Amino acid sequence: MILRCTKKLLTVIRPPQLTDCTPDGEDWYANLLWLSGRKCLLLTHAATLFTVFEPDVQAAGLHDPGRLVTGLITRELLREQLPADTFGSLDPASVVIAKTADRSVLGCMNDMAFMCEIAVNRSGGLAATDIADLNQALRRNINSTRDYQPPIELAAQRL
Repeated sequence: MILRCTKKLLTVIRPPQLTDCTPDGEDWYANLLWLSGRKCLLLTHAATLFTVFEPDVQAAGLHDPGRLVTGLITRELLREQLPADTFGSLDPASVVIAKTADRSVLGCMNDMAFMCEIAVNRSGGLAATDIADLNQALRRNINSTRDYQPPIELAAQRL
């Protein structure tokens, strides 16, 4: 599994090396957000834009991104009643870190980050935000880059 990280996240993870590989629809993109003064992680699958938002990410958890990312993706797949292997094998040991490469995915992630910020502000802060509802809303938002299909539908079509 390729995890493509933004520059902001790479400064926290500090991987020993970055993989140099061609972008693929199976890549996952990761960005670090600051909401309510706390670190949050935004993960997005390139082909489907299936997204996971995780608040209160600790720096220690980011030092083992494979375990963190695969655990979050598996949790959210189960919440959506999708099989854990919807996106193939999610082996923490197989996660390699690379730089971001697809500007359309990054653009969609910027929109999703804005949606997260609005939801957190409307809720009165991160502590008062229903994260499960926010994650579901992110996966039901349509995107023109994916023919106006919600990410949850694109993920379900993979079965």
